[in-house]
Amino acid sequence: MASTVPNALLLASLSDLSTPHFLSPAIITAATSAQKRLVIALYSPLFTSPSGDVTESLVSHTERWDDVQRLLTFVYVQATKVAQEMDKVLLEVDVLLKGANEGIPEFAVEPDVVFRVQGDTLTPPLSSLVPQHYLAPDTEAELHHQPLPPSAQNVSYPPIYPVTALGGTFDHLHAGHKILLSMGAWISSEKLIVGVTGDKLLKNKAYKDVLEDIHTRKERVQKFLTLFKPGLFYDIVVISDVYGPTGWDPNIQALVVSAETMSGAKAITSHRASQSLPTLEVFVIDVISPTSSKLDHEDHELLKQTKMSSTFIREWISKPVVGDN
Repeated sequence: MASTVPNALLLASLSDLSTPHFLSPAIITAATSAQKRLVIALYSPLFTSPSGDVTESLVSHTERWDDVQRLLTFVYVQATKVAQEMDKVLLEVDVLLKGANEGIPEFAVEPDVVFRVQGDTLTPPLSSLVPQHYLAPDTEAELHHQPLPPSAQNVSYPPIYPVTALGGTFDHLHAGHKILLSMGAWISSEKLIVGVTGDKLLKNKAYKDVLEDIHTRKERVQKFLTLFKPGLFYDIVVISDVYGPTGWDPNIQALVVSAETMSGAKAITSHRASQSLPTLEVFVIDVISPTSSKLDHEDHELLKQTKMSSTFIREWISKPVVGDN
C-alpha cells in the first residue's frame, strides 16, 4: 500500500465513455493515499476540445451528455466515499477530462506522487522528480467491459453551445458541484456563465457560521473551471434571484441544472418567454439524484452511501473535536 502524501495525481486513459469500473482499485488507493488533494486526470481522444470548429471533436458533447455525467459521477463517488470513510471530508478531489495530447500544468497540481495504471500506454509529460507508482486495474471488470452503444440522446441538439449558464451556492465546493460545473464546461465552446448565490440569500442555511463568503466561493469555482477546461471564458457572477443573467441575456443558448433545481429551470423558461428572450435548451444533471436510474445497481448503492452536500460538510466542520470541553 502506498504511503500517505499531501497531494496525489492519478493518470489513466480511457478507450470509450463507458463507466470505468476497471479503475476502481486505483481510485481507492489514490484516495487513501492523498491527505489534502487528489487530482484524477482521465485521457482520451474523445475529450479533445474542438478549437473553434466543432466538427474537429470526435463526439457530440450534447449527444454524449448522459455518458459523461455517468462517468464523472462514478469516479467522484469512488474517491469521495473513501475520503468520507477515512474522515477526510475536506479532501479536495478534482476529476479532469483531457484530450490525448493535453498536458496538466504541474504548478496547478504539484503532486507528491503520481499513480499510474499497469498496462496503460499513456505517456504524459511529467517531472522525473515525482515518484510514480503503478497500480493493477480490476481485471475482472476489464474482461466484462462492453463499449457503449451509440447514444440515443436527441441528435437534433447542436454538438456544443457557444454560451451556457448554470447557478448554485458552491459552498465548500464538493463533488456534486464539480460534476455540475464540469458538465456546463463540457457542452460550452466559448463562455460559461456561473451564478453564485449571494450571501444575503444564505442567511437561513444550517451551520451558517462556517459558510464560505462570496469571494471564496467565486474564487474556488474559477480555479476549478480553469483547471478543468482552460480554453473557455468564465463569467462568475453574484446572483440575488433565481434568474441571474438568464433573466436578461439573449446570448445564452443552454442551461445546466440539477434534478433538484428543475423548478428554477421552469421559472427561468417562463420568465424568458415573458421577456421575448430566446428559449434555452435545458440539460439536467440527474445521475446523482437518489432516484436516478442511470447507474447500475452497485454504483447506485455506492452513491446513496456518499454524501455530496455542503450542509454535511459544514456539519462535519462544526463537530466538536473529541477531547474538547
